[in-house]
Amino acid sequence: MAGGEEIVAPVEYPSHADNLELCLKTITDGFSEVASRVKTKPAAISFAFPGPSYYPEGIIGDLGNLPAFRGGVPLGPMLAHKFGVPVFINNDGDLFALGEALGGFLPYINHKLEAAGSTKRYKNLIGLTIGTGLGGGIVHNGRLFIGDNSAAGEVWLLRNTKHPHTFMEESVCIRAVQRVYRENTSTRQDEVLTAKQIFEIARGERDGNQAAAEQAFAELGAALGECIANVVTLVDGLVVVGGGLSNAYALFATAMMQSLRNGIENFDRSRTINRLELDCFDLENSAELPKFLQGEMKQLSVPAGERKIHYDAMKRTGIGSSRLGTSRAVSLGAYVFALGELGSL
Repeated sequence: MAGGEEIVAPVEYPSHADNLELCLKTITDGFSEVASRVKTKPAAISFAFPGPSYYPEGIIGDLGNLPAFRGGVPLGPMLAHKFGVPVFINNDGDLFALGEALGGFLPYINHKLEAAGSTKRYKNLIGLTIGTGLGGGIVHNGRLFIGDNSAAGEVWLLRNTKHPHTFMEESVCIRAVQRVYRENTSTRQDEVLTAKQIFEIARGERDGNQAAAEQAFAELGAALGECIANVVTLVDGLVVVGGGLSNAYALFATAMMQSLRNGIENFDRSRTINRLELDCFDLENSAELPKFLQGEMKQLSVPAGERKIHYDAMKRTGIGSSRLGTSRAVSLGAYVFALGELGSL
């Protein structure tokens, strides 16, 4: 990227997940090809890589999907030596959140608020990616928050409230959609439909059990809502959803919002309170967006004087889908992160 714009078409190679030598060669060849297509020497290499990893040090840890890296591999230092430039590696969920915070969902909503005459502005964003897995990232005041062990935003490890012996990802990913559909149909165990096929069945565009398909996405939405509630409680910001399954937003949004708005009780059930201190809005819903933008303006008299103040009394958050597309957001996040580390921002 240069100036926040893509200047080289994407390069794709097979991962060679089980062969470290081939995998490292593939990565090196890919960056070499990209470098050969630009007119000047790149200032840095910045990209996403799955975790768990020690991102600031550029060390890739024990990965379930890339067994070749088990035991730890200093990928960043290897690439820095090879290309002679700084190398920055981050989690894709983190970079997705950063890209949407700086050039996507966050400025989009703040622009909407400004146009509506609201005094409210947002500085914090939670980014969630749902696809083969569940990823997350947190941006605080325009900067990526990765934590002391580069392990912040690991939302996939939240406890799954529907299946408490499992982690949250087991209900918020492609395999969850496939599992729930299979459990509610007479589908053979060896007959696995893709998430896209189940999506098409739910929309009535393909033959199949539509009720089961709708249930699959509803259960995903309910779990995602619980995930969002836990993170918003700690972070207090807007939420943007990306990843392949975000294309099914309309199918899971209702269950997601219901989960966010459900009441919870004290131990003896004598008191019910809202799941969150904040009001939650689906910002993709044309009926809810205006209420979110309007807020609740109030006027108060300052004691011992005649001065009055105005403020927005509605504590609120909003959830919506990616404005950049997941790949574009990750690329922009990687670019901006590198600029920040190089002192160019």
